Amino acid sequence: MTRLILATRNAGKITELKAILAEAGLPHDLVGAEAYPDVPDVKETGVTFAENALLKAHALAQATGHPAIADDSGLCVDVLGGAPGIFSARWSGTHGDDRANLDLLLAQLADIAPEYRSAHFACAAALALPDGTETVVEGRMPGILRHEPSGTNGFGYDPILQPNGETRTCAELSPAEKNAISHRGKAFRALVPAISELAG
Repeated sequence: MTRLILATRNAGKITELKAILAEAGLPHDLVGAEAYPDVPDVKETGVTFAENALLKAHALAQATGHPAIADDSGLCVDVLGGAPGIFSARWSGTHGDDRANLDLLLAQLADIAPEYRSAHFACAAALALPDGTETVVEGRMPGILRHEPSGTNGFGYDPILQPNGETRTCAELSPAEKNAISHRGKAFRALVPAISELAG
């Protein structure tokens, strides 16, 4: 069984990827970065989601000697030229303050009419091997931005993005419903062919 390291300490991401690999019938020993506490977090200095995902995956693969998977994701608002983008988690100036990020974005879009509130969640997922081989894929979930948050599931900007074809926000979907259409779910599933090659 090939060990795969997921470059996150987020238990939700690990659970999600385990489910995707199980659906694909891939036999892998999947562990999160917390299994290697001596490996420091990688600074996301890239200017695209793909660059940041590759930075994290390569660093973990080199440090552990095992194949590593990483992702980077965020919200891209069309009227803002794709922002917040890679700055989604620190849009308000404080990294990880979901409420402040969401409130600032809503304030910036307050006067924007519904027909111009299109946006999408984007995710780049990368697989890196210790020998430097890499694969990176991307997934998107398009939708429109609500004027007010709604729902308590998920995190980040989930309460204001209503996916295309839905009447609910991402935060009003169940985890299973969201995973089936999400940017992260699409990206991880697109990595499955590359991961399956590891199983040989």
